[in-house]
Amino acid sequence: MSDLLQRARRVGAEVAARHASAVDADARFPRESFAALKAEKLLGVMVPAEFGGAGASIPEILSLCHALGQHCASTAMIYAMHQIQVACIVRHGQQSPWHRQLLQRLAGEQLLLASATSEAGVGGDVRSSVCAVEVEGQRLKVSKNATVISYGADADGILVTARRTPDSPASDQVIVAVLKGDYRLEQTSSWDTLGMRGTCSNGYWLHAAGDVAQILPLPYADISAQTMLPTSHLTWSSLWLGIATDAVARARTFVRAEARKKPGSTPPGALRLAESMNLLQHMKSNVVAAARQYEAALGSAERLTALSFAVAMNNLKIGTSQMAVQVVNHALLICGISGYRNDSEFSVGRHLRDAHSAALMVSNDRILANTANLLLVLKDDPGLFP
Repeated sequence: MSDLLQRARRVGAEVAARHASAVDADARFPRESFAALKAEKLLGVMVPAEFGGAGASIPEILSLCHALGQHCASTAMIYAMHQIQVACIVRHGQQSPWHRQLLQRLAGEQLLLASATSEAGVGGDVRSSVCAVEVEGQRLKVSKNATVISYGADADGILVTARRTPDSPASDQVIVAVLKGDYRLEQTSSWDTLGMRGTCSNGYWLHAAGDVAQILPLPYADISAQTMLPTSHLTWSSLWLGIATDAVARARTFVRAEARKKPGSTPPGALRLAESMNLLQHMKSNVVAAARQYEAALGSAERLTALSFAVAMNNLKIGTSQMAVQVVNHALLICGISGYRNDSEFSVGRHLRDAHSAALMVSNDRILANTANLLLVLKDDPGLFP
């Protein structure tokens, strides 16, 4: 086990798990978990060693998301969303002096990054923007009516998507990295939801100003295809797998307890537990295969922007988001009323509520529609191995 994973598991078991119920009940930011993650230097682990980070690989990041997801899904989701932003800076900002300095700060100060991609007026399409970057000399400003900025009030910086100029089409977007002091937030909506309550995904008017050097050099379309989309689907799938893993662990403990009560007999839930383990194995295999596919494509813009790669990442998100709910529901049926109760050691109510967010946080229907369009032109691959 790597040192990074040991530290993440310690934070999960000793801190995140202890406060998960309160984070959920109060729909509050998991401040204890993130104080511990900062103390363990786990926020800047993806930053390359030359900038002071650990240079963690994608599989290592996924393992950390998976470990945290087994204790507090909101903590894991925030951690995943932060790492998505860090990945964008790591992969597309190293040619920029301003962003190289940001990488050093991410590692040294353990800054927490949020994202402002959603916007009122675009129908949920993050590949379109209404707001635009306005430049005067070397200074810029942007105002965005963001329908969601998860943990925006607790972040140290935000990556904002906007049209390149006021005259640019909606799809000609850039990312601007703004830090506290560069922006102010005016809350426009609250976050009182079924699950993932601790992500505090409120809506805000964001008003930011800064230097033109804070714009990432590559267009958002390229950053999204090469980094943001695959990293999102991989990290999210890993934490959803974490939710399902803990639910099955609770169900297994329940079945074993039932077996001890009647030695020599098979408890009623044992067969369903076996089925749950089968589904869990499928989920894990899908995540591992997709991670290896992404690692193999890194460094090749052609492979990262291939239609087949986009379809594979879309399918990962769709599949794991659906199976997470299925697995947790199996665990609920196995544990019965003990799983249904909130005051039981076998409770999976929070797991089920959090898992239902998976199909909605970037709608599966939107992703399926995108995949359907890609399949119209994608050539069939009849082979078993690529």
